Parts: sequence; structure tokens; C-alpha cells
Amino acid sequence: MEVSWESSVADSINAIYLLFSAYLVFVMQLGFAMLCAGSVRAKNAMNIMLTNVVDAVVGSLSYYLFGFAFAFGDGPNSNPFIGTHFFALKDIPTASYDYSYFLYQWAFAIAVAGITSGSIAERTQFSAYLIFSFFLSGFVYPIVAHWVWSSSGWLSPNSSSLLFGSGAIDFAGSGVVHLVGAIAGLWGAFIEGPRVGRFDAFGKPVAMRGHNATLVVLGTFLLWFGWFGFNPGSFNKILVPYPNTTNQGNWTAVGRTAVTTTLAGSTAGIVTLFGRRLLIGHWDALDVCNGLLGGFVAITSGCAVVEPWAAILCGFVAAWVLIGLNILALKLKYDDPLEAAQLHGGCGAWGLIFTGLFAKEEFVIQAYDSGLEGVHRSYGLLLGGGWGLIGAQLVELLVILGWVSITMGPLFYILHGLRVLRISADEEVAGLDISSHGGYAYNTHEEESRPRLYGEYMRMQTNS
Repeated sequence: MEVSWESSVADSINAIYLLFSAYLVFVMQLGFAMLCAGSVRAKNAMNIMLTNVVDAVVGSLSYYLFGFAFAFGDGPNSNPFIGTHFFALKDIPTASYDYSYFLYQWAFAIAVAGITSGSIAERTQFSAYLIFSFFLSGFVYPIVAHWVWSSSGWLSPNSSSLLFGSGAIDFAGSGVVHLVGAIAGLWGAFIEGPRVGRFDAFGKPVAMRGHNATLVVLGTFLLWFGWFGFNPGSFNKILVPYPNTTNQGNWTAVGRTAVTTTLAGSTAGIVTLFGRRLLIGHWDALDVCNGLLGGFVAITSGCAVVEPWAAILCGFVAAWVLIGLNILALKLKYDDPLEAAQLHGGCGAWGLIFTGLFAKEEFVIQAYDSGLEGVHRSYGLLLGGGWGLIGAQLVELLVILGWVSITMGPLFYILHGLRVLRISADEEVAGLDISSHGGYAYNTHEEESRPRLYGEYMRMQTNS
């Protein structure tokens, strides 16, 4: 059957939109790299930069070979738990998926491992990154993506059998992406324990601030930029008109989604600024950056289905969730150099709950039914939508916590038992750059007494 030129133009525009969104999400890898590098000490900068590169390249292969199939491999034997087709992109493209869609989903997959890497920074063997990154990107994350985003997934709002008559709304992945990466990182950091010197002999925290605030701010703005592909891009198509309207379609919802994303992040940033000022007595740029990101993480679930005013509330609460969890982490002697578990986990969990409370039915229908009239959907509890959606959101939260714990927890314990997870105390004190990567990231180093080259480090080890 011959395709009309109008359909061809629409398909081309939608493909360009999805590819551009994929490129924006991939830019977030650069943002993660800059944020991570600035948040660690200078002696570990090269290591954390390399791990960000490894997350991308290892995740690319694992997602190509297995991950995409596990996440979106619908077919004759499809089931609600795991995909079974499209291994190594066999039979792609299809009527449902093409290479542009794979690339977009791949950019999401490699972001998950980057979250986990931040939690275990400055004390982890490089080989451990290779192992957990492959497993997380190729198996653990895709299973959750299948549950929520595949049309056959048991949590999906597009499923033929909706959980609680609703399905879980996690539009761009507060749970699927951020909570998964955070729980994996939580287990890794818990099993490894704190960095050497993070807590003194009396159990009091010792500050280990990152070495470069400039990189942190640069990384934050790059992530902000990339989030405009992460959230609005999750519509996948922009040229979808809504029935019985003359000027509304996905392009309208895409613009609104960008606005809600911006408002939530900005609100969280300003609340963190003043909240931390009250707690510590000064204005802290690094705290504001993390607060901003916490707002983005929280709104990611409901970005397409809430009003702008609700996004402001989302960001306000997200800031206090992050501040509270950081205080709790110190009391429990939990050490996460980038606050990744608190930020992506706590704010991601709040984002799921927030969507269950404030999702607007009209916007839910636009996001999942292309604005069709006569369709009814479960929506936010506080807007009169009943308990169906909030129940599905809580189920998603709990099953992600359970699934990631029973997969990544044992993996980190095995790596720990095989002594391939944490580096030795001597190597940690010297710094991963010199002990594992042949030299420092910078030509000059603040502590001139330390070895500058790998050979000097080895001679010191031999003489000690």
C-alpha cells in the first residue's frame, strides 16, 4: 500500500524529533561526567571520568545484545515480566520500533549505570565497574522498563489488563531509571562501607568536599539541558494532533512538559539554597546543584500529566526530601560521594507518589491515548481520581526496591567476597588515579609530596 506524502512527512518529523531527543539525553552523560569529576577529590578525577566512559561503552553493547530485547521484545510469546524478541536488534525495524527508538532507549539505559557509579566513587576497583555496568544495563534495568513501558508489561498504563484499572504512570522514569540506579548504588555503597577518613574515631562525619565547583555547575547545566530530551522527548512523537481541536497536539504537551520540568527543578534549587543556608550558615553552590537535580528527578514521573503549579509543589517537597535524607545518611554513617542514592532514590520515590496524587485526567489521556474523546483514565487522588493510580504507583515503588535488591545486592556481595569490589586502604589514600590509572588527571597536584607518576607510586609501595 502506497504511503501518502503527508504520512511520510509526519513520520520524518517524528523521527527527527526522537533522534534529537536521544542526542539530548546522551549529552547528559557529559553532564554526569562533569558533575562526578567535580564532586570527587582531585586524586580520583581521572578514575571517575573513565568510569563514566565505561558506563556508556559497556552499556551500549549489553543493551544492544540483550537489554532492548528484555525491555521491548514483544512477540508471539511475550509476557508481562520480560521481553523475548529483538536480541541484537534482530527483526528491527518493525511497525512498533525502529533504530531511532532503540537509540533513545539506549541513552536512558546508560544513564542508570552512571547513577550507580556515583554512589561507589573513590573506593571501587575498576574491574567491578565493568561487571556491574554490563549486568545493570543489560538485565536489571531492562526488566523494570518492560514492566512499565512495554505494552505487554504488567505495570504498563498501555497494557490490555491495567493494574488496579490504572497502570503505573512513570512517564520518563523517576522509578524506572532513577530509582533503579539509586537502589543499585545504595547496595554497592552499603557493602563497600564509607571511604577511608569519612568518619572519625568517634563516628562524626569528616568533610570530603569535591575539588572543583566549576565542573559541578557545568555538569548541572548540561544535565538540565539534557533533561529537555529526557522528559519532553518521552512522547516519542511530536506531530500527533488531538481530535476535535484545531491547535492542540503532542506539540502542546511537549511544551508543557518542558515547563513543568523547569519549574520543579528551579523550585527545588531555590528551596535547597535557603534551606541549607538555615542549616549550615552559608550559601552553598554544590548543595543548590544537587537540589536542582532532585527536583528534575522527582518531576520526571509526572512531567507530562501535571499542571505547572503542581510541578512547583513537587520541587518544593523534593528539596526537603533530599535535605532530610542527607542528614539521615550522616547519622547512619552511610557514605555516598555524590548523594546519588538520596537524590535519585529519595526524590525518585517522591516523584512516583506525587504523580499518583496530582496527575490530571485530561493530560493522562493526552499522554497515553493521544487525546481521544470518550476515554476515561485513573488520575490523581487529590484531584478526585480515586485510589487506583496511587496504588499502582506504590506497587511500582515497592517492586523496584525488591527487584534491584535481589539482583544487585547479591552481585555486590559476590564481588566483595571475591575481593574485586573495593580497593585497598593504601591505594585509596594514594588515590585511584595514581594507583590504577598511571597518573593524575592534572599536571599539578595540590599535595606535592605525593607521587606524580605510576612508577613513583610503585617504588613507594615496594619500599614501604
